This record gives sequence, structure tokens and C-alpha cells, in this order.
Amino acid sequence: MARNGADFGIRVAGLGDRWFVAPVNTPDGLFFPGFGPADANPDLGDSAIVETIGLGGMAMAASPAVARFVGAGGLDEALRVTDEMREITLAEHPHFRIPTQDDRGAPLGIDVRKVVETGITPLINTGIAGRRAGTGQIGAGVVRAPLGGFVAALEALAALRATAEAARPGSSGVVAPLRPA
Repeated sequence: MARNGADFGIRVAGLGDRWFVAPVNTPDGLFFPGFGPADANPDLGDSAIVETIGLGGMAMAASPAVARFVGAGGLDEALRVTDEMREITLAEHPHFRIPTQDDRGAPLGIDVRKVVETGITPLINTGIAGRRAGTGQIGAGVVRAPLGGFVAALEALAALRATAEAARPGSSGVVAPLRPA
């Protein structure tokens, strides 16, 4: 996952180097003195990559203090967010354990099928950059990945599967829809 202040993109295993993009969202959070939501730039930077390995928004329950710092509430909200991220992932990290959740592993392996089916998109912990060039960081917050890139990726996976099924000897050409496991 990556974002550049205009677009949010994902790359998906099995689909090569193709990026699936949608317009990026603007973060919500806590602002430094003198700044507010109107000063925020749409999300950008490289911090979204940590969610793909089970950190950041995926593991909010591991650090309720960070949840409060980014304006996402305290312990109860951090627990809720991490539980919500489990709904769109395939596994738990074997090493990144969360003591506030009985030592379970952080949610890991974002599944585009589950994202599209539930409508739940990854929550990203992020710094908030100023809209005006040269301002730099004006706060810290959270932002949701836009759904559009996940929908496009799932459509590409379905097309790839249909093509592979149609090419299989003896195939009827009928392909069952992709559904989360």
C-alpha cells in the first residue's frame, strides 16, 4: 500500500507489478497548535507499508497511547480497531504479539476479497502533512484506505482466474465467484 497525496495504490500477490489506485483520503486526527483540518493535505508518505506487516493501524491495541496520540481514542477504541482489522486479514503475526488481546498476533495478510465483501478498509496510522508546500507535518492521525483499489484488484483477480479456468483442458468455462475463505 502506498499513497502520494493524490492517489492511494495497492499491489496484490499474483498480479505482478500492477498498481490498483483510487483517490486518497484526508487523515483525521490531532493537529499541532495553529493548524486544523482545513490545513491538512490528502494522505501521503510511506507509513502505510507498516500496516501490511501487521503494525500501525492493524496493531492499535498494542499501543493505546499511540491511539490517543493520533486522535483515535483510548484502549477501548484501539481494541475495537484491531478486532475490526482481523475481519479483513488472513492470519496473525507470529512475532508481533498484542498483550491487551491475550497475546494474540497482530492481524496480518490483508485479503482484498474480505475488504470488498465487508466494506472495511485498512486503517492507517499516519502523520498529517500540511496542504501548503513547505509546511511539513501539522499533526498525527488515522486515515482509511479507499475501497476503489481493492475492488479493482478483486476484479483483476477474478479475470485472471476466469482466464486460467477457460484455458484448462476440459473446462466448461464456468467459474465460481471468488469468496473469502
